[in-house]
Amino acid sequence: MRLKLISAAAMALVLVGGPNAAEAQVRTPVTEAKVAQVLSPVQRDAVLSAVKAAYQKAYVFPEKTPAILARLDKAKAARRYNVENPNELAGLLTSDLREASQDHHAFIEYNPQRYAAATVPASGPPGQDLAGFDAAAARRDNHGLTDMRILAGNVRYLRIAGFHWISDETGQAYDEAMRFLKGGDAVIIDLRGNGGGSSEAVQYLVSHFLKPGTLEITFLHAGREPVQTRALDNLPAGRMLGKPLYVLIDQGSASAAESFAYDVQQFKLGKLVGSGTAGAANNNDFVPIAPGFMLSVSTGRPVHPVSKSNWEGTGVTPEIATSSEQAQDAAHARALRELLAANPDPSVGADYTWALLALEARLHPVTPPEATLQAAPGTYGKYAVTAEKDGLWISRPGHPLWPAPRHLTPLTNDGLFAVDGVDMLRIGLKPNTLELWWKGEATPRLLKRD
Repeated sequence: MRLKLISAAAMALVLVGGPNAAEAQVRTPVTEAKVAQVLSPVQRDAVLSAVKAAYQKAYVFPEKTPAILARLDKAKAARRYNVENPNELAGLLTSDLREASQDHHAFIEYNPQRYAAATVPASGPPGQDLAGFDAAAARRDNHGLTDMRILAGNVRYLRIAGFHWISDETGQAYDEAMRFLKGGDAVIIDLRGNGGGSSEAVQYLVSHFLKPGTLEITFLHAGREPVQTRALDNLPAGRMLGKPLYVLIDQGSASAAESFAYDVQQFKLGKLVGSGTAGAANNNDFVPIAPGFMLSVSTGRPVHPVSKSNWEGTGVTPEIATSSEQAQDAAHARALRELLAANPDPSVGADYTWALLALEARLHPVTPPEATLQAAPGTYGKYAVTAEKDGLWISRPGHPLWPAPRHLTPLTNDGLFAVDGVDMLRIGLKPNTLELWWKGEATPRLLKRD
């Protein structure tokens, strides 16, 4: 079984640094009710001893362990950990572990529910252990596959909020998603805010874009044999070799999400769009520590076959840099431009052009001439254009499917507008004339001002 890169419950700790990192994660509905726990000095000392023992036993960078232990001992001697609130202790320990190791997977969280699941006896009720706890969360989240859409121009979109993995279940969810994506002219996979998860899920996903047997990554462990991962042979949905692929990333993309993005970049499978990622490459195990803590210890580090390195501390840099908010539109527009350049079919190209115009206007807002805005209001046959503080509006009084005015969004600076909520129609405003540009028609229908 491959190692988990980071649990869904602890994703925020990878993304938030400093002394409040653990507190940022644990103050959620999962743990807020448990904050009444008060730590005794004996419990605090036991927690610290358990943390040190875990790092001595399994940390992937043993050469760093003495400095980490020294940092913890110095903090204890300075009474830094003399706090009663477990969330506060977790935050202090996380800050010290991070600074001493420079490891983004070094943290401890106070999470009594996960601790309880992790310490269920082998003879306990089936499904109540940590695997069952995580499996229940995965099912509620549809294995992390939270949104699938067909964007304009038949660009298929998939959002992966987290990389869950349940054997014999998650693969089936991915099969359905991959069949959906295969039908697109291009594919956008959205990993913004995805804090990571299971490396098995990454392996399954990236296998759809690689030739069978391709060496994907190697995990190195202290005192153990390396573990290699290769692209899978059997994929029920088939492969998408050469399919135009765009992956959205931002600073919230961490760990397993970065692993997939790194594969896309290193193997040149597609283009990354957005901003640089968190820089958390190591893979980790979780150690339960009484009375309710979960300690993350990096037990392996990845080595990519192309770069001979990984993204720890540096993150993954996109080829197309843009804000997180505009990443989807930027990727969609780039996909349409490249599809347009590659497709000689004029009917298909017209579909791409129609969609691209609206995307470009969102990415680069247009301000039409003041003269157009002032001259536009009026009645044009069955249509009426009015001017409000927020721009122009169009209505069709009496039409059952158009009961209220719709806002006009400028697409070009020569008087072409999109009708909000009606993608099949564009409005051209010329002196004393309203143009109805219907999708698929080469020329507009002209309406003179009444």
